[in-house]
Amino acid sequence: MTQAPKDADARRAIPPVIAYPTDTLPGADMPLYRSALSGAVLTDSITVPPRDARCFEVPAGCFFRIVSVEGPQVGDLDLWNAADLSERFYSGKTRALHGTHVTTGNRLWSAFPFLRPMATIVEDSLDWYGRDSHGGAVHDVIGTRCDPYTGALLTGARYHHCCHSNLTRALSAARNMPLAEAEAHVHDVLNVFMCTGFTKDTGQYFMKASPVRPGDSLTFLAEIPLLGALSACPGGDCSSEHSSDEAQCHPLRIDILKPRDGDMVGWQSPAPSGYDRSHGT
Repeated sequence: MTQAPKDADARRAIPPVIAYPTDTLPGADMPLYRSALSGAVLTDSITVPPRDARCFEVPAGCFFRIVSVEGPQVGDLDLWNAADLSERFYSGKTRALHGTHVTTGNRLWSAFPFLRPMATIVEDSLDWYGRDSHGGAVHDVIGTRCDPYTGALLTGARYHHCCHSNLTRALSAARNMPLAEAEAHVHDVLNVFMCTGFTKDTGQYFMKASPVRPGDSLTFLAEIPLLGALSACPGGDCSSEHSSDEAQCHPLRIDILKPRDGDMVGWQSPAPSGYDRSHGT
């Protein structure tokens, strides 16, 4: 290990600066969204079986709610523009703008060149959790999704119900496309209900038992027409593992809710980024 220089402490003491100040970030009209949600009508409900995934569609200006229904369970969420799968959720930029974990008022942003809000979190029944003494928090945009490739790399395992595989099969079935084509669209996720953080000593990504209980939910407004896919993670509450048939797993439910006529007056779906690409990137 390299010997520390004499001014090591001074270098470490340099204060940090926020990489992406969000003072000018376009905000959501949360009072309007909450008011519209209070009178919204359930139009569809999809059950996601344990260790499996399902796709769902949400019209722009409608809500979708992910609900814990039987026991502690985390889910991996992918989102696409329902009309153009090349516009998809960008977890890295969402993390850069809102932090490692998201909650009420935060937005899920889409990939370049679109870079616009795809969905806004309107209600979060776990917003009380905050950040615990381990540095853990809920609903992370850190983890990439459990996948068979990393499992094979680390342990030689051949496990086919990882969230990556589940999401791939769900998208393939929903859009009637070959698995290989669908897999190319599966991307880094929002880990719904998952409690995670980084260890203070080694900086490693950790998970711990989710605080989610039956009845807990996370509710979004679809800012654009959405195709979503949700996997009920094979790790259950992710208290010990995330790619296993041994963990106790439970279903999740997705509710689609439509606001009453007139309850979203003045709302408009956000336009794609105004950056002019004609001068090159």
